Amino acid sequence: MTRRVLPALLIATGTVALGTACGGSPAPAPATSPAPATSAVKALPHSGAPKVENPLPARVLSGDPCQTALTPDQVGRIISVTPPGKLRNIAGLGPSCWWSNIDSGSAVSAGYVTEDHQGLSAVYQNSRPRSKLWRPLPPVQGFPAVAFRADLGEDLCQVSVGTADDQSVDVTITLGESKKGNTDPCTVAGQAADMVIANLRQRAGS
Repeated sequence: MTRRVLPALLIATGTVALGTACGGSPAPAPATSPAPATSAVKALPHSGAPKVENPLPARVLSGDPCQTALTPDQVGRIISVTPPGKLRNIAGLGPSCWWSNIDSGSAVSAGYVTEDHQGLSAVYQNSRPRSKLWRPLPPVQGFPAVAFRADLGEDLCQVSVGTADDQSVDVTITLGESKKGNTDPCTVAGQAADMVIANLRQRAGS
């Protein structure tokens, strides 16, 4: 089981805006953190992660997040342009898509964490101890969520949402230079996560 501290975001530049535009600088490459070895698989949820009471069916996280996570219009609302998404497959985690605004310096990524089969439990176990910021959020579209950031810069924030006890969605935002210090990237990441989860609920027919 692996869990990166911040998901595939992106070596990109652009403006993040959900009602606000942001400029910025390139984001660092994501890191992958191996989970500690354990002698037995823990029952889910564990490590303080909340239980997902009404999980989405696993099929909604199948396929390409570039096609299903955010619509072009939503991407435009977040980073002020509508570039094609760039797909990556993160070994041990699952597919991730990122979109960037090259001119202004911000980016957004959405990843479907389907391969570690630990959901938010992996985030609580592996990412919480090394996070500089850790902020449990109100439910996103009815699903438990947490915002966090490792030591990768105050213009970055990841929101992880548990869609089932064994699956989750990661949404990461990087802000541009004009919004550093006056915009909370976790607020923007939470808004973007709300869009993603709403799309997945629609895909599930709920």
